[in-house]
Amino acid sequence: MPLAPHSAYNEAPSQNQIVMTIPSIILCRPQLGENIGAAARAMNNFGLSDLRIVSPRDPWPNERAYAMAVTARPILDEAKLYDNLHDALADLNVVYATTARDRGITKEVIVPEEAAKRLRKARGGDKLGLLFGNERAGLENDDISLADAVITIPTAEFASLNLGQAVLLCCYEWFKAEDDTPPARIEHNPLHRKPRREELFQLFDHLEGELTRTGFMFPPDKRDHMKRAIRATIHRAHLTYQEVQTVRGMIVALAKGKHRGPPKE
Repeated sequence: MPLAPHSAYNEAPSQNQIVMTIPSIILCRPQLGENIGAAARAMNNFGLSDLRIVSPRDPWPNERAYAMAVTARPILDEAKLYDNLHDALADLNVVYATTARDRGITKEVIVPEEAAKRLRKARGGDKLGLLFGNERAGLENDDISLADAVITIPTAEFASLNLGQAVLLCCYEWFKAEDDTPPARIEHNPLHRKPRREELFQLFDHLEGELTRTGFMFPPDKRDHMKRAIRATIHRAHLTYQEVQTVRGMIVALAKGKHRGPPKE
């Protein structure tokens, strides 16, 4: 039976409130405290908090687990310890078990991304769980038989992953399934803003003026075409304000023939 009260994340919702349940992470018979700590750290990174530990090999609490967890120590403080897997899963409605091996059991096999999507779509109030086996042999057939489906993480060659790595990947997919972080962005530094048209025009004039002075814009009947080509090239670069200023500084240095030797020792 658990040695600590259940997490507030898994409390039943009120009649007027639908709460999306955050999955519990269940580590079945883990061997190394470091991997338990790494699992807690992965959970903390991606917004999970309910850690359940079933029959760990070493005594619990474990100093190595706490050393590895770093800022995720509160998750270890609240972790629940169980004597058997049945008790650890008893209050859960949906459980996915992770394994890298073909166990010869008729179970649907899904990848972590699909598992995360399904868990996100679970009914409000359903309690969810991701089950992981130990480092030496993973989950046994009897363990897997208690789960709804099997998660297998695709790999290039060697299929077995470190326990902490497996938890990290599944937690990441859970987080990513609803994350709205843009796939690409420019950091919001005042110097990294997009330049105004006026600032781009000043760069165009500066560069084109120096190129004209050095004779690059020749022959005259090709000058307008060359200007358009230069401006198109600069536009494609999507320069920030800081980069526009840097380019203008480079033009000044080249135009004046500045040379800086290596710094003096």
